[in-house]
Amino acid sequence: MLIYLRVLKESFFFAINALVNNKLRTILSLLGVTIGIFSIIAVLAAVDSLEREIKGSLSSLDNSTMIIMRFSFGPTEIPQWKREQFPDVSYEEYEYLSRTMPDLEAASFSLNVPSESITYEGRSASNVGIGAVSHEYYNIEALQLEEGRFYNEAEDVSGAPVLVLGHDVAENLFEGSDPLGKRVRLYGRKFTVIGVLEKQGGSMFGGSHDTNVFLPVNVVRRIYGSNNRSSFPQIIIKPEDDVDNAEFMAILTQQLRNFRGLRPDDVNNFFVNQLQGFADFIDNITGQMNLIGLVISGFSLLVGGFGIANIMFVSVKERTNLIGIQKSLGAKNKFILFQFLFEAIILAVIGGLIGLFLVWVIAQLASQFTGDFDFVLSPWNMFIGTAVSAVIGLISGIVPAISASKLDPVEAIRTGM
Repeated sequence: MLIYLRVLKESFFFAINALVNNKLRTILSLLGVTIGIFSIIAVLAAVDSLEREIKGSLSSLDNSTMIIMRFSFGPTEIPQWKREQFPDVSYEEYEYLSRTMPDLEAASFSLNVPSESITYEGRSASNVGIGAVSHEYYNIEALQLEEGRFYNEAEDVSGAPVLVLGHDVAENLFEGSDPLGKRVRLYGRKFTVIGVLEKQGGSMFGGSHDTNVFLPVNVVRRIYGSNNRSSFPQIIIKPEDDVDNAEFMAILTQQLRNFRGLRPDDVNNFFVNQLQGFADFIDNITGQMNLIGLVISGFSLLVGGFGIANIMFVSVKERTNLIGIQKSLGAKNKFILFQFLFEAIILAVIGGLIGLFLVWVIAQLASQFTGDFDFVLSPWNMFIGTAVSAVIGLISGIVPAISASKLDPVEAIRTGM
């Protein structure tokens, strides 16, 4: 065992010495692997960061949550012309499902409407997201309040002029003073501030409520009317824990079909979108993006591998005389084999580490310039980069190393002379 360790050690130092003595060739060989590893890890890091950002935007909602609307989260077999004829879900359907659905933890009616500006005594906050939701939404998303309270059922049903501010909106309007009880102007009307949400932090996909306000959905319904296609409603359903989601969705679908009077042979004119299904759809898309990126990047890495193999053949040719002398002095084939194999692997790993470093630098710079979006180089991706580099070095160096180890010492010395 000690003999093998000694052979490995001496082979390793011979490889290091060969790389140091041929700096230009080493640098040129590194470039191919560096570019290949950089391409692969950059793709993996970008897709992982994108997936993390999207799922982080949805993390406040339970994956079992279902959203009923006339749009589908994912691909569907129903043609577009038919989907465009689907009616919006109604407030009456929300009330019906709230009364009749078994195993229902909470249901909320929501209107998606354009952003607005809010003013208070000469100060204003623009591009504010409007969360027009019924009072149950507070429990569905588990919103966290910094101060004050969320509106209750009575205020929701009556459409009371009250609202809850996101953290950044409150800071812009009140600049540190107490906003509770103050009256702000929105939609040309006065609303009383009854609560402020805790700060969540930014998200490029709209998952943060810092720049939003929440107000009773019935207020917005009166402003926009029931048939305004610029806003579309949705019903958010959260089943109780430990409920069979597939069975719950089947009952939910049948209940809504019954309410709409659909015949057995009629297709559903609505979509029940489950967040788990959306998460699976995101996984599928990111998986395809990873695959495409890896295939494209693999060509760069292949070129790098060929570059290392070429350099190793040249190195064997240059050191034929030295190999003959080593073997004539008693060096075993294993020693020669490991010497060149280590040289190829070290070359590839160093190139991979440089590629990883470049990805890390660019990720840090990109995170600074994109603000809310964070590019993350995970330890797993770093491990993949290092492992792939070592494998490329092993594959690229195995044939030259074997050819070097099998050289006849007499012929090798004669060739070198």
